[in-house]
Amino acid sequence: MSARAALTESEQAVVSLGASHSPLFALVTDKLRERILKGEYEPGERLVENKLSAELGVSRIPVREALRALASEGLVLIEPRRGASVARLSPDIVREMVEVRATLEGLNAKLAAQRRDPTLVAELQAVLHQGMEAAAQGRADELLSLNSRFHEVLGTIAANSVLQEMMRSLRERTAVLFGPANAVRARQNWEEHAQILQAVIAGDADLAALLAARHVYSAAKAAELPIQEQTQAA
Repeated sequence: MSARAALTESEQAVVSLGASHSPLFALVTDKLRERILKGEYEPGERLVENKLSAELGVSRIPVREALRALASEGLVLIEPRRGASVARLSPDIVREMVEVRATLEGLNAKLAAQRRDPTLVAELQAVLHQGMEAAAQGRADELLSLNSRFHEVLGTIAANSVLQEMMRSLRERTAVLFGPANAVRARQNWEEHAQILQAVIAGDADLAALLAARHVYSAAKAAELPIQEQTQAA
C-alpha cells in the first residue's frame, strides 16, 4: 500500500493554507517538506502540482515554487516532461551522505562539549525531556519537530555557523532516509540523544563525537541502508 493511501491525522487536520496570512510559498514548502520527511510520500512518487494545490487550497504558483525549493534541498527531483517526484537516491549517494553526516555530527557534538553554554545546555535538557515523553507516549507527530529542535540547539551550543548551515541541509536530505525507521525506534533515538547530551555536559568531547557519529549509523542501520559503521568519529 502506498504511504499516501491512508491520510495521517496531521493531514486530515490541515486547514486550507490559502486562508493563512503567512507567505504561501513558505507555508507550502514547510508542509510538503514535512510530508516528505514523515514518509507520507514515497521515494519516486510523483508530486502533481494541480493535485497538491487542490489539497492545500492554494494556486499552482506557490506549489511550483515550493517544489523548486525542495529540489534545491535534494528532497525533490524535477525532470523534463515528467515533472516533480520525491527524490530516490542511489545506494552510493546514500552511503556518502550518511558518512558525511556522521562525521559532521561528531564534530558538532565535539564542539558543543568544548563550548557548552549553561543556558543553552539547560534548553537542550528541556528539549530532551519533551522528546523522551513524546517517544514514551507514542506522540509521533511531535517527534519530527522535537528531533529537529534537539539538533538545532546542539548546533547552537557548538557555536559554528558554517557547520550548522551545512548540517541543516544534510539533515533534511538524510531525514528522508531515516524518517520511517525513526518512528519505530523513537525511544532508542532519544536514549541516544540523552547519552550525547550527558557527554556534552561532562565536557567529554571525544565521547560526545563518538556517540553522535554512532547515532547516525544506528539510524542508518535501522533504516536498512547499505552502510558499514566506521569505528572512528570526527
